[in-house]
Amino acid sequence: MAQSVKFYRYYERWMKLYKKGAVQPVTYQKYQITQQQLTKLAPELRMKELSRLTYQQLLNDYASNHERQTVMDFHHHLKSALLDAIDDGLLKRDPTRKAVIKGIIQRKHKVKFLNQKETQALLNGLDLGTEINWDYFILLIAKTGLRFAEALGLTPDDFDFAHHRLDINKTWNYKERQGGFALTKNSSSVRKVELDWQTVMLKVV
Repeated sequence: MAQSVKFYRYYERWMKLYKKGAVQPVTYQKYQITQQQLTKLAPELRMKELSRLTYQQLLNDYASNHERQTVMDFHHHLKSALLDAIDDGLLKRDPTRKAVIKGIIQRKHKVKFLNQKETQALLNGLDLGTEINWDYFILLIAKTGLRFAEALGLTPDDFDFAHHRLDINKTWNYKERQGGFALTKNSSSVRKVELDWQTVMLKVV
């Protein structure tokens, strides 16, 4: 019976069927991490054994050494699969209903940005000569706020110097060894970005 299948097996099949090729590779990797954690935490849990109690215990076990936001992401992945299982008749009730999201106290994260003074010091130290170098790349990100992958994905056709604009329509997949152009993070990331006149005047010709 389908209800006798182990939960992690069902989730793995669901992930490959509905998510592989439908989401960005970096997003699919997150689903794979969820599958690995599920296999580790509940290798014997079967679909027919899922209830609000068993599901909450699963979340609690995961939350024992993960921050709350990470637990929330884990929960959202599992819930998506289980809601489909309900639609398919494998479950009669939603075991994720009213689930309580816990987690360890958030660790103090390293600051991942520069303040205004630090940014200005960085810009003042850039070598913006007549030869193209990585300092121009740093300048572009600092001036526009582009994501790293978006900046890597720029081509000459994306620069509209006449109207002081950048056309953001793709990224570069730097996380894979083979690289290659990729879609933006989401549809709203496809946009026009204004270039200030100082940046335009610094273009290398």
